[in-house]
Amino acid sequence: MSEPLPYRPFDADNHYYEAIDAFTRHLDPRLGSRVIQWSEIDGRRYPVIGGTVFRGVTNATFDPVAEPGCLSEYFRGNPNGDHPLELLKARNPIRPEYRDREARLAVMDAQGLDRVWMFPTLGMIYEEPLRHDPEAVTMLFTSFNRWLDEDWGFAYRDRIFASPYITLVDCNWACRELEWAIGRGARTIVMRPAAPTTASGQASPADERFDPFWARVNEAGITVVVHAGDSGYTSHGYARDGFTTSFGNTPQPIRMLQLERPIEDFLAALISEKLFERFGNVRVASVENGAKFLPGLLDRLGVVAHKLSGWFGEDPVETFRRHIWINPFWEDHVDDVISLVGTERVIFGSDWPHIEALPEPLDYLADVEHLDPEAQRRIMLDNATSLNELQPT
Repeated sequence: MSEPLPYRPFDADNHYYEAIDAFTRHLDPRLGSRVIQWSEIDGRRYPVIGGTVFRGVTNATFDPVAEPGCLSEYFRGNPNGDHPLELLKARNPIRPEYRDREARLAVMDAQGLDRVWMFPTLGMIYEEPLRHDPEAVTMLFTSFNRWLDEDWGFAYRDRIFASPYITLVDCNWACRELEWAIGRGARTIVMRPAAPTTASGQASPADERFDPFWARVNEAGITVVVHAGDSGYTSHGYARDGFTTSFGNTPQPIRMLQLERPIEDFLAALISEKLFERFGNVRVASVENGAKFLPGLLDRLGVVAHKLSGWFGEDPVETFRRHIWINPFWEDHVDDVISLVGTERVIFGSDWPHIEALPEPLDYLADVEHLDPEAQRRIMLDNATSLNELQPT
């Protein structure tokens, strides 16, 4: 940017690296073998989830950990033809700002950020390994959310806004947890893009059985963030299934081509089952799910509306544009997203400090510098600011 911004941006996608006891501090130790506990195998610590060693993350202690954004050029299209394992070799002891909110505030000041949304790292992938035991899932995230409140807070100094994790595996639990979170000052809640597995099987997140939860979201006016995670998707035999962050295995290009399937299905379900017609004050933000699915989904929604004349109370594309905000991958072309949903529905997020993040959050300014100042400000500040405010009915 030729001139500095006259404001400090709001980064709508930041992460912490969970403390070792993030999931166990508030969990009855007698439940460890059913829910989660740690085990040391060959000198390395692994989480044991639901009685099974979880190896989906190479080092779940994050100490040492790779540098923020070390794979940024790789995700920009890998212009240098680098192998990701080479880029990941340099690792350092975990930094205070990854786990301490005061240290993080100092880093935010140095980065030029005013406020951030903070999301889980491990927390976004731990629901799937426990899907066979919905009650254990609620135990896990009850414990996790209490840790999150203690270590980060839900609105720390009105600058760091950590999102409690909510799952719909048990609607009564979800309603209670939502009430608790709102009472503790939460501005957003976060869930993964997946059909929850309840005691009676999987169900769409927009199924009417979950209406008590959505009714309370609607009444409170709290934003629901749907953040990328392990959605448990199968490749239907085209590739090996199973979540992993390792780049050391044989590449499976088809898995990379399918990355946006979960969010497309999730948002399509909300629209198709008319969630927003029942609850007109619900706001949903899609974060770290990408945006390349948008043209096809919006086109197909229009086609379905014509084929099922009378099903939708209004044009479903307009419903989508009114209720859903999009945080594109930073490597997406922002102009393409704007052309589909408008600058009022695009939010900036850097994914810092993950390996696929921008090395510095405000590197994103290079992608929006061609926009007029008002459009820049909406994307970099105003849209997230609005979503961060409760808008009760």
